[in-house]
Amino acid sequence: MSEPHSLKYPLGPLELPDKVSASYREGRIHVIQVTPRILRQVVRGLSAAQLNTPYRPGGWTVRQLVHHIADSHLNAYIRFRWALTEDSPKIKAYDQDEWARLPDACEGPLEDSLALLDALHSRWCRLMRAMKDKDWKRQVHHPEDGVRSCQDFLIIYAWHGLHHIAHIVCLRDREGWWYKGWNRS
Repeated sequence: MSEPHSLKYPLGPLELPDKVSASYREGRIHVIQVTPRILRQVVRGLSAAQLNTPYRPGGWTVRQLVHHIADSHLNAYIRFRWALTEDSPKIKAYDQDEWARLPDACEGPLEDSLALLDALHSRWCRLMRAMKDKDWKRQVHHPEDGVRSCQDFLIIYAWHGLHHIAHIVCLRDREGWWYKGWNRS
């Protein structure tokens, strides 16, 4: 039996637009900038048992999701830097499921990854806001996804953070895990 579409893709699947304006890019940069703050808000108040609950049947736990976002966005930042400093470099893929099974992702404190995301996203956004139009076209060769530009990565990772935040929000909704002081507006 397949799972409901909304459990796996609560925001819908990623779509890369054909044309992107500078203001659209700035909007995606802003999303990346605020992602760590939003993530902190949606995990606040969760117990250890709740953090160790999968967001969907067969999915990662909330704890693994938070550590995965840090792992994934750290890789994205490095890919940006390679694209900006090398001519179409070949990048290495990684097995995100295996990374999510490592002890630091299964048992580690959230604050480690939340603090990493605070610093990483601050630096990443500073880099992106300094990029020129031509820089957004710089590319890498991904072994699984083919050629990707910095612009593609911007859109992918802005979506990616919100995608996993939505997993946590949907789980909290389904389980009734919101606390009294929470304001979701």
